[in-house]
Amino acid sequence: MLNWTVRQTATGRGVIKERIITAIIALPILVLCVFYASPGLFSGLLFVISALALQEFYRMALPAERRLEGSLSIIAGIFCCLGIVYATSPSALLLSVVLPFLLLTLVYLFRFQDIQTVSRDLAVSLLGILYIPVLLAHAVLLRALPDGRNWIFLVLFLVMASDSMAYFIGRKFGKHRLYEAVSPKKSIEGSVGGLVGGVLGVAICKYCFFDALSTLDVLLLGIGVGAFSQLGDLVESLLKRSFGVKDSGSLIPGHGGLLDRLDSLLFAFPLTYYYAAWVFA
Repeated sequence: MLNWTVRQTATGRGVIKERIITAIIALPILVLCVFYASPGLFSGLLFVISALALQEFYRMALPAERRLEGSLSIIAGIFCCLGIVYATSPSALLLSVVLPFLLLTLVYLFRFQDIQTVSRDLAVSLLGILYIPVLLAHAVLLRALPDGRNWIFLVLFLVMASDSMAYFIGRKFGKHRLYEAVSPKKSIEGSVGGLVGGVLGVAICKYCFFDALSTLDVLLLGIGVGAFSQLGDLVESLLKRSFGVKDSGSLIPGHGGLLDRLDSLLFAFPLTYYYAAWVFA
């Protein structure tokens, strides 16, 4: 028992070390991309990230014999992204969303394989497109708004502050499980701490570089986006449990897969975009 505890502690320290090293390398690159990348380059990077995250998702969710369908679904997801970001009319936007859905459905119609499970596989393919590229495309739309860079940094800082506060408060004071069936380690105390962290994160953004925000904006964004970021985390935990996996992948050392790092942002970017577009228009 003692040896197991020592090994577990050493493993935990190793993971923390990997996370720190990853953060030291990744954060400066992320800041440079957000701040200096042209709109086209930023969009391209988001599309690549969407494709990689979709690949992780379909690897978890689809059976091995559906590799072709998974690849076609990734292409369809990127096509949806292009339409959402670059469509110049409502009809073009609808076409970019409807056409991939129709074509994927026809692929499954003529490659149904096991007719008992084809509806499940088709639903998973369509869900992946809605869940990752459609939601993540809102980051590109958000950056294109006035003060777009500030909005992107706000979301990133808010989510990091919320996650960090939830982790430390939950670890120190967490006693009541938040949603044990989906994420056994999360606590109500940690969740409340995450909301406080979200508000503090937005407040820091306001006083450091985003003085256009009012006190009401700080509260609404901190609590609203903070809550949705936690829901995004829970949704990915639900999906992973239903697929029977612990991590979406191993692309990021110490953090698991790319999707494991995007889960909160997938819900945070759309909410922030619509708030910024409607309230600050």
